[in-house]
Amino acid sequence: MYFVYALWTETFDKIYVGYTTGIDKRLKAHNSGKSKYTSRFMPWILFFKEEAHTKEAALKKEKYYKSGWGRKKLKLELEKWQSGRMRQS
Repeated sequence: MYFVYALWTETFDKIYVGYTTGIDKRLKAHNSGKSKYTSRFMPWILFFKEEAHTKEAALKKEKYYKSGWGRKKLKLELEKWQSGRMRQS
């Protein structure tokens, strides 16, 4: 099973999109500086994940979320996630 995921950094207000087979391990890698690009913008928070049954499907979804329409959808998902987080506080 593969996952397409989106991370957000509150400090820099950036979104990062990737795919993996192990979400927790990958998030730890991003937050420990093991990923070159994301190490500059830590800490990262997982706010979105979507399952994909094959690597090809995950790559296709990742490409979509990196497109203009996909970025718009992720920004809406981030807003929903943030509003849910605010209600919990």
